[in-house]
Order: sequence, then C-alpha cells, then structure tokens
Amino acid sequence: MVFSSLLFMFRFLPVVLVLYFAAPRKVRNLILFVFSLFFYAWGEPRYVFLMLFSITMDYTMGRLISKFKEQGKLKKAKFTLAFSVTVNLGILAFFKYADFIIGSINGGLGVSLPMPGVPLPIGISFFTFQTMSYTVDVYRGATKVQRNWINYGTYVSMFPQLIAGPIVQYKTIAEQMMQKNRESVDDFAYGVQRFMAGVGKKVLLANNIGVLCDTVMAMPMENVPVATAWLGAAAYTFQIYFDFSGYSDMAIGLGKMFGFHFLENFEHPYVAKSITEFWRRWHISLSSWFREYVYIPLGGNRRGMAKQVRNIFVVWILTGIWHGASWNYVLWGLYYGCFLILEKFVIGKWVKKLPGIFQNLYTLLIVVFGWVIFKCEDLTLCGSYLKAMFGGYGAGMFNTETIYLLYNYAVLLVILVLGCTTLPKRWGERLLTCFREGGAVQMVLRCTFCAGIFVISVAYLVDATYNPFLYFRF
Repeated sequence: MVFSSLLFMFRFLPVVLVLYFAAPRKVRNLILFVFSLFFYAWGEPRYVFLMLFSITMDYTMGRLISKFKEQGKLKKAKFTLAFSVTVNLGILAFFKYADFIIGSINGGLGVSLPMPGVPLPIGISFFTFQTMSYTVDVYRGATKVQRNWINYGTYVSMFPQLIAGPIVQYKTIAEQMMQKNRESVDDFAYGVQRFMAGVGKKVLLANNIGVLCDTVMAMPMENVPVATAWLGAAAYTFQIYFDFSGYSDMAIGLGKMFGFHFLENFEHPYVAKSITEFWRRWHISLSSWFREYVYIPLGGNRRGMAKQVRNIFVVWILTGIWHGASWNYVLWGLYYGCFLILEKFVIGKWVKKLPGIFQNLYTLLIVVFGWVIFKCEDLTLCGSYLKAMFGGYGAGMFNTETIYLLYNYAVLLVILVLGCTTLPKRWGERLLTCFREGGAVQMVLRCTFCAGIFVISVAYLVDATYNPFLYFRF
C-alpha cells in the first residue's frame, strides 16, 4: 500500500484518523501501533513477525543496557549493545544481501552454492537503522530508555515513515512519544498541506517523467543519439528527486497530522554548488545517520588525512551497499566517495572560485552521471548508457524521436526545472504575504491548493497503471 494510492487516501487513512482522534489520548499510541502493523502486513504479511521480533529484541536490549549502566556494569552494557547491533546487521545481511553474496561467490569461484531466494522485506533498511540507533543512543546516554513496549513499537512501526523513511532517530521524537496533547489544529492543517504537496510531486511530476526515463532506457543503446541519452538521464534525475522527496513530504505531513515532527529529508539538493553541499541537502536523514553512527565513531576527521580518507571511503561503500545488493550500488558509493575526497583535499578551493552558475553545473553533471550508475543495476547496461551519452556508438546528436520526446515533455521539463529550485516556495510565500496572516483569504488559497492537487491527482490515479515508489526496494 503506497501513500499515493486510492486505497490509502480513501480507505486506510480516513479510518485511522477517525479512530485515532476519537480515542482517548492515553491509547492513541496503541491505535497508531496497531494500524501501522496492519499497514505493513498489507504488503508483507509474513514479515510483520520479523518487525515484531526487531521491536521486542531492541526494546529488551535497551532496557538491559540502561539497567547495566545504572548498576555500573559497563562491560555488560557494551556486550548487550554489541549483541543488538550484531543481530540487527545479521537480519539485514540475510534478507538483503544473502543472494548477492552467494551469487558473487558462485561467479567468482565458479561454484554453485544454493541461494536462499528470500524475498526482501519492505523497508527493512529503514526500520533496522532506526532500531540500531535507539540502542546506541541509550548506551551513549543520548536518550532515555523507553520502558513502554507499545510506545517503542509505535516509534519503530509508525506507518508514515516505516516504508521509505525518513530515518527517524528515537531521541528526536522521544518527548513527543510521551506527550498526551501533542496534536494541534495548526499542525494537522499544515500536515494536510504538506501531504498534498508530496502527492502532487509524486503523482503528477515523478510518475510522468518516469515514463520518459523508462522509454529511453528501453531503447537499444547503440541506436540512442547523444541528446536522447542525456534526456533519459535527466528524466531519471528528476524522477528520483520528485519521487523520493514527494514521499518524504507525505511522510512529514502524515507525522504532523498525528502530532509528530519529523526532521526534513531534502533541502533543494539540485541547487547545490558542490558535491559536499549536495549530500547535505539530499536524503539528510541517511547522511546524518552515517555521520553520527559510522563516520564519527571511526574517528571522523580527527586522526590525520589518511584515516579521514579511509573513513570517507568506508562510509560511502556502506552507503552504496545500504541502497541495494548489487555491484552498481557499490560503484555508486565509491564514485561519490572519490568526489568528496577530491573536493576536500584537491579541487574544493578551485570550485569555490568559480562563478555560482558554473559551480552548480559542475555539481549537476556529477550527480547526473551518478544517477545513471545508480539506475543501471546491470553494469554492462551502465557502461553502454554512458557510452551513448558521449556518442560512442556514432548514433549522432539527435533524431526525429528525440524531437518528438522533447516536444511532448517540454512543458513538464520546464515545471521540473523550476520545481527543483526555491522559486515555487518563494512565490507562494510572497503571494500569501499579500493577505493577513491566518486570515480567510490565506485559508481559501491553502484549501484551494490542496483541493486542486487532490482532484487532479485522483483523476490521474483512476486510470494510471504506473505508480511505483523507487525507494521501496531499499
């Protein structure tokens, strides 16, 4: 069940909201917990038990860590933490990487070891990182232990951020979990507005440009002109941003409706003027997680240049692997690790001296090539596509199909370019400031915005057959 589906918007969400706000405040976490498990079981009925195991194990480990620390038994606390992290990583490795590892061994050694063929549980990368961060933070003293299993289960399974993030650290919502009056009319209204903005980004923008991307990717690469190849790469660059940031907007909006304040996950990444800045703006919750729980514990930038380079490579190899069990993700992680190291120690000072527009173009070129690597799980296809982008097959700069695609997608491409900037937000704020804050006109404009997106998106979804979420498989 995806957020941008008629089933979710017309059946699941209204029922949850009615029962949640009709219930006494003291049982609202329980209501949210039960419906979150139902939400997950809708797509993964078998793996709801895996989630319950993860919840129970890390809840218990958190209690034990807190108990051992209170008793001054630090070795036992550290052992308990190590056990929790090991089990979590073991679960993630088995379900997500067992086939990949065994397949790589078979290919490298010429053997035929049997592969488990276990389906990937939806959202396992996200909720596993959340449970691990909780036990680590309890050990560090960064958050208080949660002694209520229902409250902890609600945190892990909360359906707004369960499937594809953002990765929510327990310490950021610990106080909200315990508040009996966390909901407010203003938060709910903002949540609806934010949710509908995300629906529009996903359904009207990402889905439509995704068709262009798939069209180009399905062509025989030896016949693809340079302009068409670049058009397909640009289409995926737009698709993955509006798809994932749209999902994050929906998740943040849903969280607001239930009184939870999730941190932002995107901050206009395509206006970045360096790769370093890009990764401060893209998938912020994942970058923050790796920085806090991997990069800094490894020593960060405190132990000399050689170890800093090592730490960056470790983080980015892990970041690539986190995204999927395929060599293209490893290559993608190494690709960004190399550019981040180059910027830090070699070219960063020169990039900063360039005019702003050239800094942005430099960043976008690297990002577009990176998305080609990310998109093509088959490394042969990846090489072929990159070759087509540089005219390696001699198919020319463009052909009639290129012109046809540009003609059909020109308006959408202009909207996407503008949507990647801060202009729509600034224009919207400027329009609203023309009227009294909180007044009737502002309210009408906001309601019209939400209703308009809702009606157009529903009309699109009624006949749509293409409505994927790219990050569901991560």
